[in-house]
Amino acid sequence: MSVRATVLYDTPGPKGRRNNRIYTVITAVVLLALIAWVLKTLNDKEQLRAELWTPFLDGRTWTTYLLPGLRGTLLSAALSIVLAFIFGVVMGLGRLSQFKFVRIICGVIVEFFRAIPVLLLMIFAYQLFAVYDVVPSRQLAFSAVVFALTLYNGSVIAEILRSGIQSLPKGQTEASKALGLSHNQTMYKILLPQAIASMLPALIAQMVIALKDSALGYQIGYVELVRNGTNIASVNRNYLASLIVVAIIMILINWGLTLLAERIERQLRAGRARKNIVAAVPHEKDQGLDTKDNVNVDWHAEGYTEIKNPAQ
Repeated sequence: MSVRATVLYDTPGPKGRRNNRIYTVITAVVLLALIAWVLKTLNDKEQLRAELWTPFLDGRTWTTYLLPGLRGTLLSAALSIVLAFIFGVVMGLGRLSQFKFVRIICGVIVEFFRAIPVLLLMIFAYQLFAVYDVVPSRQLAFSAVVFALTLYNGSVIAEILRSGIQSLPKGQTEASKALGLSHNQTMYKILLPQAIASMLPALIAQMVIALKDSALGYQIGYVELVRNGTNIASVNRNYLASLIVVAIIMILINWGLTLLAERIERQLRAGRARKNIVAAVPHEKDQGLDTKDNVNVDWHAEGYTEIKNPAQ
């Protein structure tokens, strides 16, 4: 087993390290001064008063507003990303079809829904479902949000899948044809599994986008986290505190998804157990970036003796 790394810059010397420490201290001082100024300004505006923040220590605030809103946000995002993945795979493969009219139709659908703003799709779907009684009235807002997020994110996933398949070496397609595999067999057994594996980080990035775009459902009355956060602010008259709490919750969720995307990316780059995307990826500790030789860490069997001079 070997771990390879490429040094993109020279290791800083004593003067460079000293300058880096100075720049770090200056940056930290500036950030602390900025934070102090923000807190002082908020305090002068009486935005840090305890009564504005104590509602979030009450369990009823969470059970009545925040948790139902969080459930709506996660439910719409999760369902839409599953449907968007199915839609994206179908449209992505359609854009690579052997038949020209299928490629044209799929291309028009993908480009059309990629070009329309998500909020416009939500409003259109809400009115459409309401006029023609497509779904029960209690599910109108939820259905419209899922519909819009599915079509938009599915179109993006279709483009990611298409570009991922086309970026694979052409030799694989040529070899499959030489083996007598059909176009569908080549696509489903050779190209598609590789493209899906490589697009997993991008898929999780789309989950983050779907999670954030679900807040647009506020405009059509969908009960989600941002809407309920404003409801809390209306009741307690603590708009800044409520929005800060909602922002922290969203940041934590998106941060968790980002860490998952980075973990999957490392897993795929290591080329290990692609079916188990949460498996631990072995890597050397403290490889350092002193020299190129130091970062090229090779595993050797016990009793291995390095011979630097071939004549020895």
